Amino acid sequence: MRDFIREIDERKALGLYRTRRVVSGPQQPRMTADGETVLAFCSNDYLGLANHPALIEAAKSGLETNGLGGASSHLICGHHQAHHQLEERLAAFTGRTGALFFSTGYMANMGVISAMAGRGDTIFSDALNHASIIDGCKLSRATIRTYPHGDTDTLANQLAETGGHKLVVTDGVFSMDGDIAPLRELARLCKQHDALLVVDDAHGFGCVGPQGRGSVFAEGLTEDEVPLVIGTFGKAFGSSGAFVVGPAPLMDYLVQKARTYIYTTAMPPALAMASHASIDLVEHEDPRRQHLQRLIERFRSAMKDLGYSLLPSSTAIQPVMVGDAKAALRLSADLEKRGLLVTAIRPPTVPRGTSRLRVTLSASHTEADLDRLIEAFAACAPVTRSDVQPAIVTPH
Repeated sequence: MRDFIREIDERKALGLYRTRRVVSGPQQPRMTADGETVLAFCSNDYLGLANHPALIEAAKSGLETNGLGGASSHLICGHHQAHHQLEERLAAFTGRTGALFFSTGYMANMGVISAMAGRGDTIFSDALNHASIIDGCKLSRATIRTYPHGDTDTLANQLAETGGHKLVVTDGVFSMDGDIAPLRELARLCKQHDALLVVDDAHGFGCVGPQGRGSVFAEGLTEDEVPLVIGTFGKAFGSSGAFVVGPAPLMDYLVQKARTYIYTTAMPPALAMASHASIDLVEHEDPRRQHLQRLIERFRSAMKDLGYSLLPSSTAIQPVMVGDAKAALRLSADLEKRGLLVTAIRPPTVPRGTSRLRVTLSASHTEADLDRLIEAFAACAPVTRSDVQPAIVTPH
């Protein structure tokens, strides 16, 4: 017990201690956290759909007709008609021939990656991939080769010198940096070296690409070029659950092999119905995406004028680089004193020396909300370092 307590004390001393806030009420920009009303810029509800009346009504209808619990795994008696219809809708929305619905994004990444590679195989993983990808790679027991973030030259050399079954896995939009992977070049390299490409586009779906169909669709990449694309409903779609889309034979293979799909209770059918409704909303919400893009451009311009250091992100994820973990906590606390909730992100979530405030903008933020955020940053002395760059070591 003493060793665990000592480690907690060390985290506190280094500014790495994590706490939970108690939030009440719906997810929206103005929320109650720890009993205080705040204007939040840290949610992944990028399109502001988490509290949309159409999704609430779909969930209510699902509860009335299908009850609450999923009650069983998909392979026993838990695969409800609502799940099946959602998968068909997902395949059509993403331009793929098949889809599989998972309970969470973490489970989707772990299940897909560990099913598609195993002992004797090699997985190539971007250094800044999400923790769920990293854990999926470890669970597979394959050889893992990490390439520097976005460095396709290094990846090309790694692929050329490696034989056997090869899997390349990357985020589409990186969750802490907000940049987009070089997907077209990755697809080209995978075709050249006979590797299977898997893209986790959790932060791209809804916001990126025509009708919010994601970063892979935005690049015009086909199912042959990017066989497997993973997404989540818990972010821009505003609901819950996750999915993988791709060729129907691979979906069937995952039903046989993905342990996080096989050995878990199915999500409640009512949530699947709400997610189905959310696809319809996302598909027709160009005005929300346009408003979000205007907020992003205004924020970046203003913050540069104020002397803050930003990463080259065109997405709703806008990291304000600080460097030191304690300094990031101080800046976050200064903003909170002004009624703004902006989370400080520190190691091990990001590499040491790259602590930041992760500002996430939403289509539900108003121009006045953004004005208030910019004014608050202006009132705080810039504590960022212009030399802080995205690290090339593996986080988490």
